[in-house]
Amino acid sequence: MSSHHKSLLLQAKRPFFYATDPLSPRAMSAPAAPTAAPPLAIVLLSVSAFAAAANMRVIDPLLVQLSASFAVTVGDASIAATAFLFANGVFVLVHGPFGDRYGKMPVVALACIGAAVCCVLGALSTSLNMLTLARFLTGVTSSAIIPLAIAWVGDNVSYERRQATLARFLTGQTLGLMTGSALGGAIGDWLGWRSVFWVLAVIYILAGAALFAVMRARPEIARRPERSQGSMVGQMLRVLRRPWALTVIIVVALEGGFFWGAFTFVGADLHQRFGLGFAAIGLAVAAFGVGGFLYVMVAHHLVRLLGERGLCTWGGLGLGVAFAGMALAPSAEVEFAAIVVAGVSFYMLHNTLQTNGTQMAPEARGAGMALFALCLFIGQAIGVPIAAPIVDRWGAPPIFWAAAIFLPLLALWFSAALRRRSQLAGETRN
Repeated sequence: MSSHHKSLLLQAKRPFFYATDPLSPRAMSAPAAPTAAPPLAIVLLSVSAFAAAANMRVIDPLLVQLSASFAVTVGDASIAATAFLFANGVFVLVHGPFGDRYGKMPVVALACIGAAVCCVLGALSTSLNMLTLARFLTGVTSSAIIPLAIAWVGDNVSYERRQATLARFLTGQTLGLMTGSALGGAIGDWLGWRSVFWVLAVIYILAGAALFAVMRARPEIARRPERSQGSMVGQMLRVLRRPWALTVIIVVALEGGFFWGAFTFVGADLHQRFGLGFAAIGLAVAAFGVGGFLYVMVAHHLVRLLGERGLCTWGGLGLGVAFAGMALAPSAEVEFAAIVVAGVSFYMLHNTLQTNGTQMAPEARGAGMALFALCLFIGQAIGVPIAAPIVDRWGAPPIFWAAAIFLPLLALWFSAALRRRSQLAGETRN
């Protein structure tokens, strides 16, 4: 067989997602990702993601302590939490293109060190204003970690292995989201609220220093990709002009709005309908994390057996069953089981969206994942306030039913879009 025919055969076998848009010449020329990445790098990125995710919720159980420490109301103290969440949602737009220009792994490592410094500033705060500034700066630095880590996986892991690799990376993020409030509450109650920020600073420092050590031992994983042309804003606009990228980020925004708009009120529902205490409600949040871990444990098998479309379809249908189960639950035990199913199903769908997010713009993955993360954040920020007055008047079941109906439809629509894209890519190759 000639080298030309071998090349054609390899191109035919290559997944269609290696092209950002089948009709885009630049996308068709995007280089394929390598087939493997150092496992230690994935582990360290996962540890970094743990700290970044835990930081999102770690201050919630500390509000009473903060109000007493600074002689303010709990409502006033909550500005420290709001400052972090605002910075975390907005500044990702800066970090994405920045990672594309200067290398994603170095920016993640620097962000870990910067977040550690900001956590130390928080621990040393002598006023609420100083703590609020420290939390804002922590959000600015920490927001780079998860999107750029996912983009780095996109640069360094071939597409056919990427979804399983991202599932392993999700271990740290899931654990951080699951334990953030518990970590803040337990350590804060035991050693005081300042100790929480010292612990986070140590985790950030260890992760950042280890990433720098890995980059020194393996310089190729810190390589700078070919720079995208134009300004940061220009990169974002070019991503948005791509029909497939627009499809992915719209779907993730709707997913975030409907899922978190409903799931946020699971705890309130357990308390109102079944009289559960706050400790038991905390276990309900942990049950969602358990579902996420169950997915992570079997993700490589599910990817092989179901493929992307299957994961998307079954994930959406599972979410429909889960939220219907929450709405109809005759007991807290049934609702707990539904929460576990929701954890498995959510990550089946969301992991598929993440994987496609890494391939929206191969030459500017940082910018693409920044938009992905921002739209997920916006979806949550819109979904929860819309759901809140409905829950106040009629309880959580109507919101659960809305999610039970809409999320499967959204997943089926995206699965159909994947099929159409596959067919279009096949026609383009032929």
